[in-house]
Amino acid sequence: MSLQGIGMTSQRTRARMVERLRTEGVRDERVLAALGSVPRHIFVEPALAHRAYEDTALPLILGQTISQPFVVARMCELLLVGRTSLGKTLEVGAGCGYQAAVLATLTKDVYAVERIGPLLARARENLRQLRMSNVRLKHADGNLGLPEAAPFDTIILAAAAAQVPAKLLDQLAPGGRLILPLGSSNGADQVLAMIERGPDGFVETRYDAVRFVPLLPGVE
Repeated sequence: MSLQGIGMTSQRTRARMVERLRTEGVRDERVLAALGSVPRHIFVEPALAHRAYEDTALPLILGQTISQPFVVARMCELLLVGRTSLGKTLEVGAGCGYQAAVLATLTKDVYAVERIGPLLARARENLRQLRMSNVRLKHADGNLGLPEAAPFDTIILAAAAAQVPAKLLDQLAPGGRLILPLGSSNGADQVLAMIERGPDGFVETRYDAVRFVPLLPGVE
């Protein structure tokens, strides 16, 4: 599929998505430019490519989803408040690679882990098409983070947890930020939560209601 796209996958359609995000309250132009630069249609299932720039989550293989563009934008924007860059970033739950691609336009150093092997293979191929050499992917249990590459200035989770995995907090650098959907696996009470590592410990702030697939242990 063409990176530029045609019809409902064209650059013009992508620009309309960005304008919609702007009207929905996304203000950081760095984030809007990042989402505008990533061809989301190459990350979705081919039969759904015509819906790629709708502001909705879409199904992937093995019961997973590609996140809603607004939620991706919102998480990135919250992480960037008062910062010039995301710095060294870990994404937990790489999925098809879409959010990793967005992150890679916002910082030069992205690590991403995914527990489902076939999905990780899709992410590798998608990112290869975009020639994004600053994303390192690994087949791993996201609950464990990536200790060999820690510490991270930013950690972003694309799956919901009832509580923040302790190993991820351990891998957060001083002054670092971690954002995740916090709540039960059925999605009924999930909210975006950001944890910041300050000189006196961790500070948590809660934001919007969201709905994500659960963060599961192990690898497949």
